[in-house]
Amino acid sequence: MDKNLPVLLLKKLSLLPTQEVRLELNNELSEKIIDKSISTFDKKIIVILPNNSLEESPTITDLPEIGVLAQVKSCVILPNKNYRIVLRGLNRIKINKYSNYKEDKSILIANIKRIFIEKEETVEQKALKKKIISLLNKYISVSSQTSNSILSKIKDDITLDILTDLVVNFLKFPMEKKLLYMNEFDETLRAKMLIKDLNIELEVIELNNKIDEEIRESFDNEQKEYLIKAKIDKLNEELGIKSTKDSEVDLYYQKVKDLNVSDKIKKKLENEISKYEYTPSNNPEISVIRNYIDTFLSLPFNKSSKEETKEEKISKVLNASHYKMDNVKRRIIEYAILKEKNKSLENPIICLIGAPGVGKSTIAMAIASSLKREFYKISVGGLNDSAELIGHRRTYLGAAPGKIIEALIKCGNNNPVILIDEVDKMVKDYKGDPASVLLDILDPNLNKEFIDNYIEEPFDLSNVLFILTANDIDGIPAVLRDRLEIITLDNYTVFDKKEIAVNYLIPDICKKYGIRKINLTDDEVLSLIKEYTSEPGVRELERTLDDIIRYMIIHNIKEEPNLKEILGKPKFIYKEPHNLVGEANIIGVSPLGGSLIKISSIMVPMMYDSNITGNIGEELRDSIKVVQSYLKSNNYMDYKKSTNGIHIHFDTHKFKLDGSSGSLGVAMSLCSLFSNKQIPSDIAFLGSLDLYGRILKVARLRDKVITAYNNGIKMLFVPLDNKVDEDDIPEFILKELNIIYVSSFEEVYSLIIKKK
Repeated sequence: MDKNLPVLLLKKLSLLPTQEVRLELNNELSEKIIDKSISTFDKKIIVILPNNSLEESPTITDLPEIGVLAQVKSCVILPNKNYRIVLRGLNRIKINKYSNYKEDKSILIANIKRIFIEKEETVEQKALKKKIISLLNKYISVSSQTSNSILSKIKDDITLDILTDLVVNFLKFPMEKKLLYMNEFDETLRAKMLIKDLNIELEVIELNNKIDEEIRESFDNEQKEYLIKAKIDKLNEELGIKSTKDSEVDLYYQKVKDLNVSDKIKKKLENEISKYEYTPSNNPEISVIRNYIDTFLSLPFNKSSKEETKEEKISKVLNASHYKMDNVKRRIIEYAILKEKNKSLENPIICLIGAPGVGKSTIAMAIASSLKREFYKISVGGLNDSAELIGHRRTYLGAAPGKIIEALIKCGNNNPVILIDEVDKMVKDYKGDPASVLLDILDPNLNKEFIDNYIEEPFDLSNVLFILTANDIDGIPAVLRDRLEIITLDNYTVFDKKEIAVNYLIPDICKKYGIRKINLTDDEVLSLIKEYTSEPGVRELERTLDDIIRYMIIHNIKEEPNLKEILGKPKFIYKEPHNLVGEANIIGVSPLGGSLIKISSIMVPMMYDSNITGNIGEELRDSIKVVQSYLKSNNYMDYKKSTNGIHIHFDTHKFKLDGSSGSLGVAMSLCSLFSNKQIPSDIAFLGSLDLYGRILKVARLRDKVITAYNNGIKMLFVPLDNKVDEDDIPEFILKELNIIYVSSFEEVYSLIIKKK
């Protein structure tokens, strides 16, 4: 069959062979198509579904190559002029091409071809037909909302082609699924698709039936349990036996009587117990009341652990777990000695500031252990909901106390050490301001009457020793920072890391794996630190040592290990760099550690301006302008000799560099460029240069000096005003690193550029 027929486009309705559908048409084009089908094309019409049902005005390219040949069985014109028609699907057809009808260009005509191969039914098709009928019968039997009318249409001589279309029409498949069946000519493939979908439908029905049965059984069990409990209560009443709930209420009253709290709190608890007593057991509210009473009675109002105050014992525990950190250890020992003399001494609010991995959290745990107090950690990094700290009101579903009350309940006493970790990473938004909440929790004048939203009664937090940690002091809100006792934990030198590895990390790892010791010399540990780790703390070092020890245990290595065999090639190999003209070294530090940064300056022909690149901040960009103005005004830079511009680049990638402490290095880089003299690569510069050539003091001198030392710097220029900070620098670094204190740029220029 090869002919032309008009096309009717359906969007929300599918049509398959053997299927009849009723439509009401309310647009002029569809009505013209039906009229033309009846008058000219023997009531025949092609029904298609667009490939994209969301397309409002599909083009010919959006139309499918497969459709269904249909017959207009009836057409009635309604009083509102709409057409009500009945279409019957006849066969699938292949559409060769679409074109416009000559007599009316608005009507679409399709040239069609029916693909039909007459052949005998194969054994596979007979088996498929039998399987479909079997699954259909099972589907009808398990589905309570399905009619069995289709069974009367299935005859013994029905073909697999007609059977698949009948069953697909019968099942309530979605439009996308029916479109797949409509577009498949091969009845064998359609049958296999149908068997798969029927099995899925059966599994869904069986699962739904199972869920319904479980819900029904659960409801029956609840009703049964309620009736049994009611009968037991009645029998106990007749026999004069108190119920379990009555015993529980009596126990609650006794606990309240034993509490050493104010009469107001006792009265509130007694009211809650009374409410619990008279609430029916089947009322959902009863569990909420009981949880509140249990939580309240679990609070350690008068339970305190006996605190260690002996200096020797505290020092022994702290020194056994941590290397150096003398400022922290000294402060804790001072607190313990003074606490022994004055029991009412207020607890300090200590905040430990340091880079990741230097031991902030672990020293807090050691402090708790040395003082023989319980320990609890609360992480507030990324916290933006104040209710996490002070609880939810009981009116909310699933309300619970905040983390502070939760810590006290879990510790079981009112004087634990509570670590509040990462306070510099709290978030303030519409959910609340955790920093403001912490003010009430930490302030000694306020926390004696701390009220959790869930508990709703005051609890004394003055016995708690709060320790906070942060990486960046600038990230702590100013109002909170003002109440804290800041203790800075310095970055470690390579020799500090060696001592920590040999005396702390390696013994702990060996103990973890059940061995006594390993053959790892001090020199090998130093090589490991320099070549495989680069960090201010010791976390990566601990992980690397763990890798080595595991490897040695598994491979039964008794002698000194080969680091390259275990860890691969060194990650950080120090090579003596060679500075070119225009290059100078500065030191940058961030909350995540320090880094040696190279500044490079070159002349760019015909640029007429300065170009500054690298990951730097606005404050440093401003200081570069100050440097350029000073150098120009004092004839260190002569722009008259050249029409070149200047490109200054900062080789920084670990962190964003900001601040003005690198401006002395910028000045030396430019002077190197204009004087055409190289600055030795083992020299670095620290200092902020002002418009008059004065070198101003810098912050975090110890960290910067350690970073310079660890990166092979031999000579370091430092502002004279920083000489007062020299006591903070390790003595062995002062012996090996030549620190030159300067107060003006002319001094540096004379030593580096004028002298060789």
